[in-house]
Amino acid sequence: MSFNIALSGIQAINEQLNSISNNIANAGTYGYKAQRANFSSMYAGSQPTGTQIGSTTQNISLTGGVLNTGRAMDASIDGRGFFISKTSTGQEVYSRVGIFTKDGNDFLVDSAGRRVQGAKLTPGVAAPGPKGDIVVPTTTLPAKASTEIDFAANLSADWKKPAGTFPAAPTAATPPDPSTYNMSKTTLAYDSQGKAHTVTQYFSRTSDTSLTVDVHTLVDGAPAATGQSSQLTFDNAGKLTAGATNSVTFNAAPAANVALTVVYTGTTFQAGEATTSTNVANGYTTGQYVGVELGTDGKVIAKYSNGEQQAVGQILIATMSNEDALTPVNDTSWVANADVGTITESNPGESVAGGLAIATLEGSNVDITSELVGLMGSQRNYQANSKVITTENAMLQSLMQAL
Repeated sequence: MSFNIALSGIQAINEQLNSISNNIANAGTYGYKAQRANFSSMYAGSQPTGTQIGSTTQNISLTGGVLNTGRAMDASIDGRGFFISKTSTGQEVYSRVGIFTKDGNDFLVDSAGRRVQGAKLTPGVAAPGPKGDIVVPTTTLPAKASTEIDFAANLSADWKKPAGTFPAAPTAATPPDPSTYNMSKTTLAYDSQGKAHTVTQYFSRTSDTSLTVDVHTLVDGAPAATGQSSQLTFDNAGKLTAGATNSVTFNAAPAANVALTVVYTGTTFQAGEATTSTNVANGYTTGQYVGVELGTDGKVIAKYSNGEQQAVGQILIATMSNEDALTPVNDTSWVANADVGTITESNPGESVAGGLAIATLEGSNVDITSELVGLMGSQRNYQANSKVITTENAMLQSLMQAL
């Protein structure tokens, strides 16, 4: 009987050594959770018959260290939760390994090729779509016509009235003479086909003592169809009091006519140098897909050659009331069962879900020192059980010789 008990001990220790060896081997594996072999006694009725590995558990809730990767499609979860992926058979899998990429079919996938689950985001639509596979569109981004120019500057109160008179009908071939204005600023605006147009504003003080500045607007060197002349009025403190907006339209044939609202909010009239703090139009030209990256809020952002970026998906984070009950698929992925409790899916950083740290990955939670100590303990236990077998064998030999 003691021979069988010692043999069961050796077999159980061999299984324990497999767990310890696996932990040590995966000390550098991203998102790996250390496992532990749990011993349990074996009985035949009330009679002990040895030991066995009753279960193997993983320390899922203990996070590993965070490692910087510098890759924009890597992410670690700072807190609770798991990334959600779906296998080719439709089974949802949970993991802490945030290594993502776009596959050949434009789906966002994890390091195992499983499709990442989240919500579709449509530019211009506030509400996200239903949960599902995240698709990264690689088609051409259509042009968007400009509708607004934001302009803010300090128009110098030291200006004098220009010596010349601004021409009534300037052309690209005969631009306004510099003696007819104090300052000019050019903005690029786009029509519905993505063609860029130069919108140039010429600022002229109306008199040496006035608090008004005339603005003449030319598009591609010619007067705009409407809004080619406007006036900014300031109070004696240099604050803009009238003319805060100007409506400018121009013919962009064969594209549609462009209607712009020039907004001068923040423009002042103070002594000193004339400076411009804001001068930008919305809209953009046609763009080609150039790449994808993740935002700290879990948004999947497609990037285009025209400098535009669009959020096309929202990664979801799953949290469970009893995450330690998850069933392992492998050492870094799990599936849910009836014991995990309520599963909540939310955006990163919302509810109890952890936030995302981009360009980082969660390392293994293996404690090498503890594993080596456990390895030495297993060795001593193995030797002790081997000694029992050796001693029993010697006793049997002595008994046989005595007969």
